[in-house]
Amino acid sequence: MTMRTVLTIAALTLQEAARRRVLRSLAVLTIALLALSAWGFSRLDAEFGGLTSGEARVAGSIVLNLVMFGLSLIAALGTAFLAGPTLSGEVESGIALAVLARPVRRSAVLVGKWLGLVVFGSVFVTLAGFTQFLIVRATVGYWPPHPLTGLALLAAQTTVLLTLGLLLSTAISPMASGIVAVGLFGATWIAGVVGSVGAALGNNSVAQVGTVSRMLLPTDGLWRGAMNSFQDPALLRQVGSGIEESPFLSMSPLTGAYLGWAAIWIAVVLSLAALSFQRRDL
Repeated sequence: MTMRTVLTIAALTLQEAARRRVLRSLAVLTIALLALSAWGFSRLDAEFGGLTSGEARVAGSIVLNLVMFGLSLIAALGTAFLAGPTLSGEVESGIALAVLARPVRRSAVLVGKWLGLVVFGSVFVTLAGFTQFLIVRATVGYWPPHPLTGLALLAAQTTVLLTLGLLLSTAISPMASGIVAVGLFGATWIAGVVGSVGAALGNNSVAQVGTVSRMLLPTDGLWRGAMNSFQDPALLRQVGSGIEESPFLSMSPLTGAYLGWAAIWIAVVLSLAALSFQRRDL
């Protein structure tokens, strides 16, 4: 597997993704969400008059996490439904057979397509995220303390999901792989909410549900790390000390050990996808 081959396939994957209808759907959904959030943030002070500057910034911090979750969901939907057709769709249409008839390794094709999708998802998250930050800054005067870290974690979350989507696409149809990947994304987020409720109630057994789910699929763990980067702990303490962990608040940053596990998870799942694609009949 040569790096030049991988980069060539990655570039072709980006061009292909740009031509798909999924990209136009993503653009429409993103513009609609950004426009709605701009209107909502502009109405914060009008609807909740009398807020101090600190309270307005805290409100902006919390609502920002809500909107960023919406953006992460759009990214998850887009990459999951791009990953399946990118690989499995080409196998079913016979395009893959024509490409692999040349002296090109299947592993190079898979890694190239994975890299192209990673670039696509990361650019989407970065552009949409910074646009949202500018909206929040213009309306309520809030700027997240660690925007680059948060966006990097959202890009990593997208990478986790598209890697899973590629693995699934080597075994099942493109549509089914996207549905399963997004379903697991949602199930992991719900498990994380359940775990947060258990932790708030002091029920360790229920709290373990969230911990286990974040190890099996790191999307929710990475999302909580991103939330922590987008919110200002000093502002939260200013409002009150009784704030608990919630679906849109995260009181602790991610540990290096968890980030390492997420990297290992991606490497293992990508390796499994390469092995499965290598054994698949074309």
